[in-house]
Amino acid sequence: MGEPISYITRKYIEEGIDFVVAKVVSTSGSTPRHSGAVMLMKKDGHTVGTVGGGLLEHETEKLCRRMFETGEKHLTYEFILDEKQKDKGALEMGCGGDATIELEYVEAADPGNFVEEFKDKTKAFIFGAGHVAKALDPVLRHVDFETWIIDDREEYVNRERFPEAERVIVCSDFDHCFDEIDVDEDSYLIIVTRGHKGDLTVLRQALNKPYAYLGMIGSRRKNSLLFDQLREEGVSEEKLGEVHAPIGLKIGSETPEEIGVSIAAEMIRIRSERTPDDEKPDVDALLHS
Repeated sequence: MGEPISYITRKYIEEGIDFVVAKVVSTSGSTPRHSGAVMLMKKDGHTVGTVGGGLLEHETEKLCRRMFETGEKHLTYEFILDEKQKDKGALEMGCGGDATIELEYVEAADPGNFVEEFKDKTKAFIFGAGHVAKALDPVLRHVDFETWIIDDREEYVNRERFPEAERVIVCSDFDHCFDEIDVDEDSYLIIVTRGHKGDLTVLRQALNKPYAYLGMIGSRRKNSLLFDQLREEGVSEEKLGEVHAPIGLKIGSETPEEIGVSIAAEMIRIRSERTPDDEKPDVDALLHS
């Protein structure tokens, strides 16, 4: 799925490469990407990631190049994405919403706390807000995942049940579960809805998205039936082979809490496999320190 953005930033810094990071920090209305979308640009114009493509990306790239020219360290710009408001300086885009983008010039020789702040933003999107999600959420947060909870039931996905999650999102139904989120090659997608219909609806969409990890709860028999349906719809064996289903490591888990631990353990393993060896901590030294 490609190298994590966080790894690329550390690589740039280690190699002495200055860069500008552009991040979508807030949106309203319809926008091509939502909060958290990130793009990096080096001085030669090479970019990694995206803030939405089209005119929004083009104008953001211009701002990045301007920072290289002027030496500005921070810049915030609000874009109106509505061709009907050209008189207000809007971009000629049909989205109709607004997007605020923050840009930061990062000097490799003096990056400050940028790397530490950036690497803690690995997002875990939990689709379903039932017992497993409630048990999984605190476990993931304690191992440096940022949790986003999505469900179509307001009585389940709320701040009382998930007080410390980054976001709690009520979707109209699971056909629209990706409407308010942006996922990328660093994203971890966990499907634990209340039934096979919701699981299938989310999985069908997730298979067309980028991700680092995609897991779905359920028995082998139930998952086999869903996979058969997706095969009939033309989904390849290669894509289905990327799905961790049944989700979690085999540790004999039965309770929601045990299942949450098994899912978190599997995600930690995938994260470790994606981390280059020279970026991994010396576990033996940590255990004996």
